[in-house]
Amino acid sequence: MLTSLRRWLDVRRWPVWLLRPRMLCLLLVVELAAAGLVVTGLVVSPPGPMPILGAAGLAVLGIAHTELATGIERVRRRVARSSYFDLSSVWTFAAALLLPTSLACLVVLAVYGHLWARVWRPTGAPLFRHLYTAATVVLAVQVAGTLLSTESFGSGPVDPLVSYPLLVLAMVLYVLVNQMLVALAMTLTAERSLAWRDLVGDWDDHVLEGATLCLAVLVSVAVLRQPVLVLLVLPPLLVLHRAVLIRQLEERANTDAKTGLLTSSAWRGRATRSLLRARRSRTAVAVLILDLDHFKTVNDTYGHLAGDEVLSAVASTLLGEVRDGDLVGRFGGEEFVVLLCGLPAAEAGRVQSHAAAERIRRTVRTLAVAVGDPEDPVVISDLSVSVGAALSEIDGHTIDELMQVADYALYAAKRGGRNQVRLGRREGTADRNVDEG
Repeated sequence: MLTSLRRWLDVRRWPVWLLRPRMLCLLLVVELAAAGLVVTGLVVSPPGPMPILGAAGLAVLGIAHTELATGIERVRRRVARSSYFDLSSVWTFAAALLLPTSLACLVVLAVYGHLWARVWRPTGAPLFRHLYTAATVVLAVQVAGTLLSTESFGSGPVDPLVSYPLLVLAMVLYVLVNQMLVALAMTLTAERSLAWRDLVGDWDDHVLEGATLCLAVLVSVAVLRQPVLVLLVLPPLLVLHRAVLIRQLEERANTDAKTGLLTSSAWRGRATRSLLRARRSRTAVAVLILDLDHFKTVNDTYGHLAGDEVLSAVASTLLGEVRDGDLVGRFGGEEFVVLLCGLPAAEAGRVQSHAAAERIRRTVRTLAVAVGDPEDPVVISDLSVSVGAALSEIDGHTIDELMQVADYALYAAKRGGRNQVRLGRREGTADRNVDEG
């Protein structure tokens, strides 16, 4: 324990110094801005005893909420993707509506301090990341609280033409300020370009955040009218925690651990639905099956851990070369599968799918993957992929048929010398007697 304390007190060994300079500057600016606004608010407008009591009550409720959901939130932290939404907005946004902004920010600090101790620290999250997250929420509370004060929200009859639009605008600004700062930090720290979904979360994440903000409004109304009713918010919150956890576990089960792509079964299910949508819209989809050439040599020469890094690099390349609506999965071993959506039918679709496959093939050819010791890495290059492609309606009418044709075309590319693209039945045969490497 003393060793851990000494290590923590050694400022030079803090993980924060490993951040890139731009991210470190952003971290300092956001945290100093949040701290400055809190201190300035407390000094310029010292709160009275009643607001302090209200802030203490909301902080206690937020802490009790975390205690009740600690086990669930720890699992959520471990299985969450890059964008993580917690449910503490119920208390922090309610504080923004009910309290002076300086006190509302103290509620944020109390709730997030307890979250760090009970959820983030046990799951191994670095302290600087949690401090940054708390600072972004403080700034979001400042913006929302300034726009919509307690007097305009809770005194007398609510004018639906004035207070309700302001309330909605406060909710939108609260989310925007928080998400923009988090997305900016993720962009500055990412090793590769991130998809829009990775930065801001998917639709379900925003529905979750909207639900917590709506509960925050109900908490505010209960505090102003019948404070004891606030306790009734806790059971629905726990149910919401469990529902979100189930969704995240399902998503984790559909994600390949080594590459972050869809698993083969998950890809097939989503591809089938995309094919049905394409039929209704009279468009086409294309299936690409890609196989890394001579991948066994990479494993034998550099080891399987290096091979895993190569697979991850190729997966990142695939994600970067397709559109957001396309589907990318790991088919098995060193094989990948891609579904290109929204293509024109007939030959025009074949031309576009061939162009996409060629673009991927050329990009993989330029990859140089650094593996091993970061101080003295080994660079693996001279990578290539063989690609087989099939277009819906021309080469098949179901995903299974398209995959079979693309698979035949892939092995035609292998027999033809590798590092090339082949399309459809006319370029593939059922003969698969070729070296898998």
